Amino acid sequence: MGQGHGHGHAIAPASASGRHVRGLAIALGIGAGFMVLEFAVSLATGSLALMSDAAHMFTDVLGVGMALTAIMLARRSGPTVGRTFGLYRAEVLAALANALLLFGVAAYVLVEAIGRIGDPPAVPGLPVLLAAAAGLVANLVSFAVLRAGAKESINVRGAYLEVLADLIGSVGVLISGAVTLLTGWRYADPIIGVAIGLWVLPRTWTLARRALRILFQHAPQGVDVGAINAELSALPGVADVHDLHVWTLTSGMEVASAHLTLAPPAKQSDVLTEAQNLLSSRYAIEHATLQVEAPQCARRCQELSW
Repeated sequence: MGQGHGHGHAIAPASASGRHVRGLAIALGIGAGFMVLEFAVSLATGSLALMSDAAHMFTDVLGVGMALTAIMLARRSGPTVGRTFGLYRAEVLAALANALLLFGVAAYVLVEAIGRIGDPPAVPGLPVLLAAAAGLVANLVSFAVLRAGAKESINVRGAYLEVLADLIGSVGVLISGAVTLLTGWRYADPIIGVAIGLWVLPRTWTLARRALRILFQHAPQGVDVGAINAELSALPGVADVHDLHVWTLTSGMEVASAHLTLAPPAKQSDVLTEAQNLLSSRYAIEHATLQVEAPQCARRCQELSW
């Protein structure tokens, strides 16, 4: 059989990881404080819209806490003999857990709101309005802190989407409080509660789908595995490409493995270098394990059932 070769890179630069930790810690502190405020006011006033926003704030706090824990685990628990990829997948699991929490909260709000439609309770508008305004400010600060990290990490993106959902929720509660204060219309509160629940569902599904793609080791979104196969096959000295796999280990870490059959008199080192350069420059895949093998060695691969 031929030799296996590969090279890798870290999940993210230390500076980026540190920035993620600081941003998540700030968002966690802000969210926890205003969550308590919104829960207290919602219980005192009976506002379902504010309760919905407080519940979303709770998932923010829990989700950001999980995201922060996942990043700390990934930073401190690198690859070992028993865990060859470390705990990098922890952040993907945290993102999926965040999505499941949001699904649960949205379902609760919808069921509770439907139950109130027939006889909506009177909700004082001013306390709701003030609490929602404070929550909106808190979410704007958290949103700004997490925005940059959301582009680099699916884990931070999960927390970012929760804060975004809660920011929209705070706007909805502001509208509900203003309408109730100015007109006394009781339906404003349950209707806004339903609207918040419906708004968050498609965004939650997007996050869950991205996390599941990684956990099921699907090819990264936007990466054409067929095109990679064709380009590797077209390299000088390559007679055949098989057992090509491309997947994402965690955010920003795409991984590939493949068997390349030599076309004599090609040199193994030349083929390996060209293949690694192709994957790195064209597809940003820095961690590639490539087995370069002689034609007679490829027969064993054809005998495998998977």
